[in-house]
Amino acid sequence: MLLPLVALLLQFPAQRTIAIDERLADDAKIAIGDKLVVSAKPGIAGDTVVVSAILKRGADPSEIARSEYQVRMHLGQLQKIAGYSDRVDRFAVATRGEGATEDAMRAINSAAFGFEAHRSTDIAVETSRTYQVVSRFHKAIGVITIVASAIFLLCIMLLKVEERRRDVAALRLMGISRSTVVKAIVSEAALLALVGCALGVLVGFLSSRFINWHYQNVYRTPLTFSLVTPQIVTLAVSLSLVLGICAGLLASLRLVRTPPLSLFGR
Repeated sequence: MLLPLVALLLQFPAQRTIAIDERLADDAKIAIGDKLVVSAKPGIAGDTVVVSAILKRGADPSEIARSEYQVRMHLGQLQKIAGYSDRVDRFAVATRGEGATEDAMRAINSAAFGFEAHRSTDIAVETSRTYQVVSRFHKAIGVITIVASAIFLLCIMLLKVEERRRDVAALRLMGISRSTVVKAIVSEAALLALVGCALGVLVGFLSSRFINWHYQNVYRTPLTFSLVTPQIVTLAVSLSLVLGICAGLLASLRLVRTPPLSLFGR
């Protein structure tokens, strides 16, 4: 009974399997176990394969601009479809330690003419040039926004303090010292800065959630487009406090240096 069974298995070889991108599965309504025909060009004979897995898309920024489907198959099957014979365009080698990386690069580069080895970190840097430019552009916008908001905050504080000229004059005539008036105004400015910073962080967090939800659905990727980190919140709170205190201090010093009777308009 064993020999006929072996002959039967040789006559009907195991079905080849492939793995497809989850976007392709959603768009073409393909499920695991479905049979597909893969070929180099549409309309010609190809190989019948079975879908054995659906790949989840990775958070790779380089894939966002390309709306391509991904299919993974066995190397021999890929060579047959692509028309390649024992050759590849590029391949990845995992090494252990910096010394092993240097030895591997040296061996690959000296193996034959046309072989060129690069570190994965160097390739990542080269392919992310566009994102570095965008990051610098965002930093420039952030600096301009902070400077403009600081000037706007100072103007608001000057106007608010000017409206309280009579209150400050009454306090001075009652014997309240200049330092006490300055401390009160600076404390009020710091409190307002903290409240404004809290509202800003809340708006930024909600906006970040909405941006990620929208663009992750548009591009169907787990990539995070907007991120609010503790470092960003700390920087925002620090800048808010510093700018608020400085604005309150400048406005209060300008006011307390004026004689009380002059504040009353006399």
